[in-house]
Amino acid sequence: MSCNEKNEYYEIVKEILKHEEFQKRKTYKHHGDITVYDHSLAVSKIAYSIAKKLNKDYKSAAIGGLLHDFYDKPWQENVEKKPFFQKHGFVHARQAKMNANKYFPSLMNEKIDNMIERHMFPLNKVPPKYVESWIVTLADKYVSLEVFLHPTKLLLLIGIGKGRKNYG
Repeated sequence: MSCNEKNEYYEIVKEILKHEEFQKRKTYKHHGDITVYDHSLAVSKIAYSIAKKLNKDYKSAAIGGLLHDFYDKPWQENVEKKPFFQKHGFVHARQAKMNANKYFPSLMNEKIDNMIERHMFPLNKVPPKYVESWIVTLADKYVSLEVFLHPTKLLLLIGIGKGRKNYG
């Protein structure tokens, strides 16, 4: 990103980055040693850059990328037994969308809602609707590739198996 693009990017997302509720994600582990905050920031920057290069809605891509994992609490704290399709990997996108609309209603639009809600495709059966939603989905997958450095723990990320608290 050029200096001008960095400035533009931060101007688009500064309200989110400064918000107390979003700041809490600095303490939520995502995969491995990365936090939800850092993961979301990486996804957002990549989505912004790709959308800008493709002459797409890069502002929405930046916001959607930042809020795609804006769920309620660290997934590792979900210790209650739940049916398979109610585990974190299948439900957190809806939680993130609800939180995004609750805390940042003035920033939300139909594309951003779709980016957040559909970013877990193919775990959620309905594919993304917009090019920008696909960009966020693919940026999320790219940034999340780090999990393949720990293949024995991969199933733990979708809530299968024991020892979730041991993988942070």
